[in-house]
Amino acid sequence: MDDILRKVHEAGLTLKAGCGIGYEYSTLRPRGGYVSGAGAYTSGPLSFMDIYDRMCFTVSSAGGRRGAQMATFDVGHPDVMDFIRAKREDGRLRQFNLSLLVTQEFMEAVQEDGEWQLAFPVTPREVDVDGLDLSDPGQVIWREWPVKDDYVVNGEGLVACKVYKSVKARRLWDMIMTSTYDFAEPGFILIDKVNEMNNNWFDENIRATNPCGEQPLPPYGSCLLGSVNLTKFVLDPFTENARFDWEEYRKVVRVFTRMLDNVVEINGLPLERQRDEIIRKRRHGMGFLGLGSTITMLCMKYGSPESVAFTERVSRELALAGWREGLELAREKGPAPIMDEEFEVTSEMLRKRPEMRRDGYKVGDRVKGRVLHARYSRYMQRVAEVDPELVDELAEAGCRFTHHSSIAPTGTISLSLANNASNGIEPSFAHHYYRNVIREGRKSKEKISVYSFELLAYKELIDPDAMPDSEAPDRRLPQYFTTADDITPKEHVDIQAAAQKWIDSSISKTANVPTDYPFEDFKDIYLYAYDKGLKGCTTFRFNPEAFQGVLVKEKDLESTTYRFTLEDGSVVEAKGGEEVEYDGEVHTAANLYDALKEGYYGKF
Repeated sequence: MDDILRKVHEAGLTLKAGCGIGYEYSTLRPRGGYVSGAGAYTSGPLSFMDIYDRMCFTVSSAGGRRGAQMATFDVGHPDVMDFIRAKREDGRLRQFNLSLLVTQEFMEAVQEDGEWQLAFPVTPREVDVDGLDLSDPGQVIWREWPVKDDYVVNGEGLVACKVYKSVKARRLWDMIMTSTYDFAEPGFILIDKVNEMNNNWFDENIRATNPCGEQPLPPYGSCLLGSVNLTKFVLDPFTENARFDWEEYRKVVRVFTRMLDNVVEINGLPLERQRDEIIRKRRHGMGFLGLGSTITMLCMKYGSPESVAFTERVSRELALAGWREGLELAREKGPAPIMDEEFEVTSEMLRKRPEMRRDGYKVGDRVKGRVLHARYSRYMQRVAEVDPELVDELAEAGCRFTHHSSIAPTGTISLSLANNASNGIEPSFAHHYYRNVIREGRKSKEKISVYSFELLAYKELIDPDAMPDSEAPDRRLPQYFTTADDITPKEHVDIQAAAQKWIDSSISKTANVPTDYPFEDFKDIYLYAYDKGLKGCTTFRFNPEAFQGVLVKEKDLESTTYRFTLEDGSVVEAKGGEEVEYDGEVHTAANLYDALKEGYYGKF
């Protein structure tokens, strides 16, 4: 309990500094579990999440932004069903994004229609008291677990977990999918893939991410993010000569790599352990914004085969230029400290990297971090397929940083600094739509009308009278002007998979699907994402009964009616976009309804 409450204090300081936070809550004992140190039964992880939720609501992040938090939870935890249903209660855990840590073992059980064990680690004392047979899979299963202290661990580093309940994997899968379909949560983090591809696989067991999921991080890890605006490299847009300036792009990436490395020195992180962690590994996450806008300016349709190939090349060039600059920086200023550390080879390491045994390593040997990073990281092995000489040099000299790339959602900077270029890796949400923004002093969110960057550019360069859905044929936009709803879910996944191949951290991406999208087809999106090797997957389906999104299309507002029950029992109805005067202020019906339902009215 003391440790949990100390973490609340640390979280408050972190949020106050303008940072977001990710936590894993499935290391906490399940509801009803006995805690010997306290001599009592625990109320379970979700009750502690409520404490963090209220703290976050109270502490505003810097610059007037509300605090951002990610809660992750293991799909094998006995309380996983409570976690899946948690946000169905109005106003609960609204300061959190929720994501499940989904394992390969679980996905295989779903595909094979097998049983799935909900289990939690046990101590040697619990094994004795409960009379558990560690060799009986009906009582105990062995799993990867981030915390090994005090628990029963075997020679390969797996932790003994007591089976609380066995369920059909597909039943749990359908429950997850139903919640995601109706409420857009929980998200989906393929945690085994995250750890398999982690450059620091020998030093970290990742179990949480930053609030939007693009940075899987170890305890006290920090995401230092920056984005390149891809629209700046398009030459002769919207013409048959449209092209991308690759040389200038590589030059900017190299300079930007140095800039982000310099920011490590002035990180401004509030906790000493956070500062120690970022200095030791010097990880940063360079990404890009405006991919969707850029694809349109190059006269391609987002999700088409040529756009997928372009996305992979953009990501590969960013990666290779960054790692080459990381090598040069290591020679100039020295590598990240972890590169010069020595690590003892364990049986767990040899289990995860059997090629080390083939290379002659055995338990007890000591190996430099730079060798484990460059030679045995699955990601760096992929880089070696393209540039083996670079990786050889990195194994010899080490790199200035352990991680280089990550694609963030970039919603705020795309709007404020890039004239509403498309967010991160996404297509434009629409070419004319509304953003719901928080304004200090207002009692509900404010609806702001915005246009996409590519529409503004097309009107400036090609046709000043062009508009989406124009009734005049000669004023309509070309067919390559696509938006989020025009793109199939599989096309969304294909774009993400093309980038993920070269992004060493992760990617924040949302596959938007129409409100009437069939549920069975919806479930296939996640299976397809798993088959494509993604680290995570998130979808959004407009559901006004559940929530009001940040980005809203006019047609959705026009087709949704909100009902308000007054004190005298009478009912007032209004369309989502209609203006309603309430409490001395004018609101859209949709934003007023959401603020009252979710409990944040008048609290900005």
